[in-house]
Amino acid sequence: MTTPPIHQFHRHPDAPWLELRVSQPSAHCFRLHTHEEYSIGIVDHGGAMFHHAQGPEPVRAGSVVLIEPHRWHACNPEQPRSWAYRMLFVKADWLHAQMDTEMPTQAITFDRRALHSREAAAQVDRLCQPLQHVSDIETHRRELLDFLRLYARCHANAPDTAEPEAVRHALQTLHAQPDSDISIESLAASQSLSPSRFIRQFKAATGVTPGAYRLNLRLNGARRLLAEGATLAQAAHQMGFADQSHMQRSFKTHHALTPGNYAQTAALLHTPLAQ
Repeated sequence: MTTPPIHQFHRHPDAPWLELRVSQPSAHCFRLHTHEEYSIGIVDHGGAMFHHAQGPEPVRAGSVVLIEPHRWHACNPEQPRSWAYRMLFVKADWLHAQMDTEMPTQAITFDRRALHSREAAAQVDRLCQPLQHVSDIETHRRELLDFLRLYARCHANAPDTAEPEAVRHALQTLHAQPDSDISIESLAASQSLSPSRFIRQFKAATGVTPGAYRLNLRLNGARRLLAEGATLAQAAHQMGFADQSHMQRSFKTHHALTPGNYAQTAALLHTPLAQ
């Protein structure tokens, strides 16, 4: 009998705005990272320490976690014990379009990063189930919006993060060209700063170094390309990794599985849902 993989991903072209991660009990740890999507998760077993801007905060079985795009975070189990969880990733552009019935929505924020109520857990438990039929998609959409109306705020404009000009310029450059090999020295020089001062400003504003920030952008880009059917070599090349092995090592450190495992999971799900 084949043992199911510890980490499974459920996604499908009929609902391309969603991806569900189901992680069985393990002691895998994660580095600080961000996602391009909104993340809504539930702890199924064990406990973990949820590191975020207002944290750290302990979470346990039944806890719900809420994370906006590009927010640095990490959830790591209480060693030496294991934990299991499910995480729903929702594409930002799609979600903004669904939420802007009353006003244009450019951002959604959560007042709390962790919820510990039975009501929230029951709602997220339903949201974090694999879609089985096409008819499930509309029901899931309505339940997702109902949940967010309770726990999220919509904004007509993206919140002002008030970074220094040098950091804002660097972020624009990195997001526009994550595959670029532009050096930290060049980014600093473009703002008339020494590399050391630039790195201090960047880390003070974002919580991580410019190098870590760019690596995270590249990994998110590689994950997106792999989900779309790119090969490992194509994803590594397009996102500016030195080689495929470099991407593999970094991907596993950040996502607790290899890019090959992720690509195989995504490939298995490119078949139509049942009617």
